[in-house]
Amino acid sequence: MNNHQPARGKPRVALITCGELADLDPDDRLVLAPLAARGVDAEPVVWDDPAADWAAYDLAVLRSPWDYMPRRDEFVAWAQRVPRLANPADVVRWNTDKRYLDELRAAGVPTVPTAWVGPGESWTPPADSGEYVIKPAVSAGSQDTGRYDLADPEHRELAVAHVRRLSAAGRVTMVQPYLAAVDTAGETALLFLAGERGLEFSHAIRKGPMLTGPDFGVDGLYRPEEITARTAALEQLAVARKTLASVPGGTDRLLYARVDLIPGPDGRPVLVELELTEPSLFLGHSDGAADRLADAILTRLVSET
Repeated sequence: MNNHQPARGKPRVALITCGELADLDPDDRLVLAPLAARGVDAEPVVWDDPAADWAAYDLAVLRSPWDYMPRRDEFVAWAQRVPRLANPADVVRWNTDKRYLDELRAAGVPTVPTAWVGPGESWTPPADSGEYVIKPAVSAGSQDTGRYDLADPEHRELAVAHVRRLSAAGRVTMVQPYLAAVDTAGETALLFLAGERGLEFSHAIRKGPMLTGPDFGVDGLYRPEEITARTAALEQLAVARKTLASVPGGTDRLLYARVDLIPGPDGRPVLVELELTEPSLFLGHSDGAADRLADAILTRLVSET
């Protein structure tokens, strides 16, 4: 039991965002009314605002700090200074570098095969003529991400240039085979929220395909997404739970988790990303999801006091 006492009667919660979304992403705003109905005073706070008094909050919830990618070291160091942060700072450190995929694969989680190119290293495209995705290991919103058909000589040149650009900037590059099933089945995101018995499945959504070709930049913080509600299949839930069971330190201390899956070449779901830091939760695509998040925040508040 920690010694922190609320500064006033109502619990205070900071919903952490970025300057470009200082009033929160519209989907995140859906939780404000349910929190108010539960007697919680919640407000958006920009993560790098020097005037923010993090000690004044009973809980600080990471929501949409989506401008941290170029400053990941600064962001991780900031997270370590914030008391009562959800999800915790060590999870932020681990999860904001996608090389965590190697750890999950070693734990038996089916993941997209990934090659890594370090800063200053060169890369030669595979000899085969398949399609590949290239992106940085620290990224979000499909920023600096492209899809390349290596049967096309121009695409091969653009792919090499993409890796060279990231490498020269001191960034680790991921090279993955493009999973063609995303063009038909789409990507499934499974959302889990804290409950009385730890993380509990809340809802799922389908994302339509987003990568149409080489990386020519993204306007804004993220690429537009085509989102619809989806019923999760038992096999998808099994992979999601296996993924969560492999998170270092366990999941009992997590407020939320999002597991993103795409069918592999054999049709079975494989992990694309595990989002534990600042995932969109798609509250507007499932009845009661905003209330479930509000209840999860209450659960975490109880555990912090």
